[in-house]
Amino acid sequence: MARRPLLEFEKPLVELEEQIEQIRQLAKDSEVDVSQQLLQLETLAARRREEIFSSLTPAQKIQVARHPQRPSTLDYIQVLTDEWIELHGDRRGSDDQALVGGVGRIGDQACVLLGHQKGRDTKENVARNFGMASPGGYRKALRLMEHADRFRLPILTFIDTPGAYAGLLAEEQGQGEAIAVNLREMFRLRVPIIATVIGEGGSGGALGIGVADRLLMFEHSVYTVASPEACASILWRDAGKAAAAAEALKITASDLLKLGVIDDVITEPSGGNHWSPLQAAEGLKRALLRHLGELQRLTEAELTQQRYAKFRAMGRYLEAGATDTSLSS
Repeated sequence: MARRPLLEFEKPLVELEEQIEQIRQLAKDSEVDVSQQLLQLETLAARRREEIFSSLTPAQKIQVARHPQRPSTLDYIQVLTDEWIELHGDRRGSDDQALVGGVGRIGDQACVLLGHQKGRDTKENVARNFGMASPGGYRKALRLMEHADRFRLPILTFIDTPGAYAGLLAEEQGQGEAIAVNLREMFRLRVPIIATVIGEGGSGGALGIGVADRLLMFEHSVYTVASPEACASILWRDAGKAAAAAEALKITASDLLKLGVIDDVITEPSGGNHWSPLQAAEGLKRALLRHLGELQRLTEAELTQQRYAKFRAMGRYLEAGATDTSLSS
């Protein structure tokens, strides 16, 4: 079995991973019982992995959030739902592959699920535009959310994008207007909305499906008004200072929970979600069902109040970032 790609800060695990792979190969090629040695090495690797991932810096969390094998929206949907039908198109001539959605059933609960979709390799990333949705993608998302509102289905959105596509064609097609309309219209929807940052939540591309009654984040996900690289380039004209920008921007789940921007942090398996996707999906499912049960007991007016409160908290966070002396100095 091919070894998973290791991130830069995981290099202390390289030697252990190689030893484990060698022992597995030995067990496969011979009848020698190596189970005890294998268990000891795997336990040691798990302990070291836990130590590394319990003290990640914001810059390192960005690397985890962007890991090419991190589970995507469609990966989670396949595990979460007992039935799933993907719906296509914005009814205006576009079917953006960077934003997917449809109708599904989680147990006895029917719902609409949608989110950004990245690719696994270069070819698929090009087809998915690296998870950067076009105006057609956000209009498709709004069409599906209006469908959910019409049939009183809860909405579950999954955020994983570096930002909305900023190309010339997207601007010509009304990128800013499409996102702004989504922000406005999501406030009037009468059904529960739960948004989850499953990887990288960047800028207006994330907000376009991020107006929710509850905003959740995975432990090693990030949520930011601008990527640290872009922030460093703008403020210091040096993208190499991205690590300092990431620290100052307060983009991690723990920071955003303290600031009141998000409602819950979903714990990840040791080593991040890419190490144990099924365990990650089960944790997500438990969190979604718990919050959905709480929201379904609220009135429509109470749901609207929660959305406005959440958006005000986001506004305070953005305002604080704009006046942070550690960024402007």
